[in-house]
Amino acid sequence: MAKALSNMLLKGIGSFNSTRTTALASGSSYQHLMRFSTTASNDSDTHDDFKPTDKLENTGVTLKDIIEQDVKENPVMLYMKGDPNRPLCGFSSLAVKILQEYRVPISSRNILEDIELKNAVKAFSTWPTFPQIFINGEFIGGSDIILDMHKKGELEEKLKAAAAAASRQ
Repeated sequence: MAKALSNMLLKGIGSFNSTRTTALASGSSYQHLMRFSTTASNDSDTHDDFKPTDKLENTGVTLKDIIEQDVKENPVMLYMKGDPNRPLCGFSSLAVKILQEYRVPISSRNILEDIELKNAVKAFSTWPTFPQIFINGEFIGGSDIILDMHKKGELEEKLKAAAAAASRQ
């Protein structure tokens, strides 16, 4: 019975033609008669609560200021996809697992929540990929680099200093 239901479900999913998406020049697309939009509405009738906002607008604070503060104030700062409790990519997951081995406090920001933050972090570090790990204000690199440092025993020394810095705060 379970196998029959499973086969029916798989056949049902397989019957949807994935090429039935029609892209429009406006940034919208229709898939299976459902409209998906990738642009914000300019409709004057849209309530202000639903319009996109720039939270830094008129504050005098830039994304670079926020990144500098993050890196300065957090002994271990991780810019990643997702958060340490729920990484949203394998590389971010690997970075979190390695850092958690050393039982140091990890501060993080989800770069998927704000494309402008993502681009600002790339410009700040001059590093094109994520995750990006900063330890004691120093840019270290991505998950591949900390994995290599972990294997060589080099990461432990850096993180001991980070743990000491965290305990002083």
